[in-house]
Amino acid sequence: MEKSLRAGRSATFAYFVLNGFLLGMWIVHIPTVEEHTGISHAVLGWLLLLLGAGAFAGMQLVGPLADRFGARKVVPLSAALCSAALVLPGLAGSAWTLGPALLVFGFGNGCLDVSMNTHAVQVERGYGRPIMSAFHALFSIGGVIAALVGALTLSLGWGAAGTLGGMALLGLVAAAVASRALLAPEAVPAEESAATETGGAKRGTPAKIWILAALAFMLMLSEGVANDWSVLHLKDVLDAPEATAAFAYGAFATAMTVGRLLTDRVAARFGTVAVVRYGSAVAAIGLTVATLAPAVPLALAGWTVFGIGLSGCVPQLFSVAGHADPGAAGANVSRVAGLGYLGMLAGPAVIGPMTHLMPLNLAFFLPVAFCAVACFTAPILRTGAAPVSGAGPEPAQQQV
Repeated sequence: MEKSLRAGRSATFAYFVLNGFLLGMWIVHIPTVEEHTGISHAVLGWLLLLLGAGAFAGMQLVGPLADRFGARKVVPLSAALCSAALVLPGLAGSAWTLGPALLVFGFGNGCLDVSMNTHAVQVERGYGRPIMSAFHALFSIGGVIAALVGALTLSLGWGAAGTLGGMALLGLVAAAVASRALLAPEAVPAEESAATETGGAKRGTPAKIWILAALAFMLMLSEGVANDWSVLHLKDVLDAPEATAAFAYGAFATAMTVGRLLTDRVAARFGTVAVVRYGSAVAAIGLTVATLAPAVPLALAGWTVFGIGLSGCVPQLFSVAGHADPGAAGANVSRVAGLGYLGMLAGPAVIGPMTHLMPLNLAFFLPVAFCAVACFTAPILRTGAAPVSGAGPEPAQQQV
């Protein structure tokens, strides 16, 4: 049992890295694809909405499928779809072909996102202690690998179609190899299965899951603000050189990754409620510092603290949603992930118009407020949280 859990965890790590890598390879090649298709920034912005729409649709479809057939079957298929679809944007020659390509790639990405998180919940339940944040850290590391690989291939003059095609084949191989170690579907107790069939599916998603989804929307919108506006904040508000301004996102992303690697131990010691309550509070303080900073060094420190505080919050929401009902883990995760993803996309759309009414840095008080809401709403995670809440040491047989 311990050996299969270790193998299942390693396989889940692989899929998280793969997802981050595939998405990162597309991001690195956005300028190349934009130039090849001859579209403007404005048209690209509209087409990226198709990627988001595809991802949201994939998330909502694959959650119930994972509950019905088991994540073991759904994760490899989702990873294969996402991998194969990576080549499509590289083959696009116009906006009319790039749009459908992004829709399919987004759909595959959404399917993989929810299915691998559903399997991660199953692995975490087997361990009996928090391990979700480490999975999300590996997603970030996959993006870093993609940035390095993309930088190398672009410097060598490789075309987008060839590079993305090669990475698609690599992804298909990785998806097939990792599938062997995925865990078999859990046996849901009869009383829980009956409750789901007679009540859960018919009465719809519980109110608590929608609250978790709303929190995911707010926190992932805050994360999206850092992704899209941190560099512009240093450049436009503090007049930093472009090279220096780039460190704003670098500081935030590094802090997010390191924080997620450390969060599981904090959650095991103090509980998921504490991670979200104090993490979101730290994030609010960090972003406030960045917003009001009169100089670049203090702003960089603020973005770093913002990343540290925010890093462990969203994985806890996914974990609690997945553990709330083992018979509907996929559907619940899909709700939280789907609304959270919409929040990530909404960041540019919300902050941009606000800058017509106020300076960019003052618009950041919206995500500050969202972090404050998460801080005060954190106790909602207590009921139905992950199996270990920091009450004491885990059983010896669970120390895999």
